[in-house]
Amino acid sequence: MRAIWKGAVSFGLVSIGVKLYSATEEKDIRFHQVHREDGGRIRYRRTCQVCGEEVSYDDIAKGYDIGGGEMVILTDEDFADLPLSTSHAIDVLEFVPADQVDPILYNKSYFLEPEGTAAKPYVLLRDALTDSERVAVVKVAIRQREQLATLRVHEGVLLLNTMLWPDEIRKPDFGFLDEDLKVRPPELAMASSLIDSMAGDFQPDSFTDDYRAALQEVIDAKVEGREVVQPEEAEEAPPAAVDLMAALKASVDRARAARGEAPAGGAGEPTPISAARSAQQKAAGKKTAPKKAATGKAAEKKTAPKRAAARKTTAKKAEPAEKAPAKKAAAKKASRKTA
Repeated sequence: MRAIWKGAVSFGLVSIGVKLYSATEEKDIRFHQVHREDGGRIRYRRTCQVCGEEVSYDDIAKGYDIGGGEMVILTDEDFADLPLSTSHAIDVLEFVPADQVDPILYNKSYFLEPEGTAAKPYVLLRDALTDSERVAVVKVAIRQREQLATLRVHEGVLLLNTMLWPDEIRKPDFGFLDEDLKVRPPELAMASSLIDSMAGDFQPDSFTDDYRAALQEVIDAKVEGREVVQPEEAEEAPPAAVDLMAALKASVDRARAARGEAPAGGAGEPTPISAARSAQQKAAGKKTAPKKAATGKAAEKKTAPKRAAARKTTAKKAEPAEKAPAKKAAAKKASRKTA
């Protein structure tokens, strides 16, 4: 690695000489713009919009557009007079708990290496930060721009994280934040179960950039003149589910199957949602049992008079049926006497 900055960390009255190295690098595959026919590189010339002449780097200055076609030109002397802290110092402002710094503020990362005889005070600051579980908030000027940053320990080395200023963080202004959206307890319980089924320890080495690997394979095949092997197609994502609970349950089952565990609805341990449902069913059964008994008694009281009335009606209808044969016999006797 090549040092991009040299300076000192001002820690009270202690000064620690350090070198600054970029802690990260982008591994993205970069391309050049070329002529399709012969592969020649495409070059861009810096020309003046007013006179049309090509301008060299020595004649280029910084300009600020104030509108109306007017431009304010700033020179190196103008930047030299700005109230910047010394360009070769990292001034420690305060020490704060690490969890109080929102990760959204972090910008770039740099390793600090002790220079010369500064190894002992460097190790002293490193161990003190580790024991206190705090990070140092510092100010540093890199590339003629003052920046807010933090110092923390990473794998035994001091790590400088430059930060954005608070007014550079945008505030989310979305319509759904003003809506009264409520999540049902069963949905929250199932979502928590899904999180538990997918929980694990973060291991960055287990993740790879599949797109970059496939693109490199295409480039290598072009160089060697061989046929490009198409990668296997990934499984299509399931269609958007309308039922949120069904989607959550299916996700839990898939996560458990990936871990070799029993599905949520199987003979395994009950999920939070299944436990909640069983408790609700038991409570509902206890409440409805007395009501059913009372309802049965009330129904018997209401139907008893109706049954009695029905019996009387049936008896009345039966009486004429019994008297009919007697009347017929009397009529036959009368007819015989008359004859």
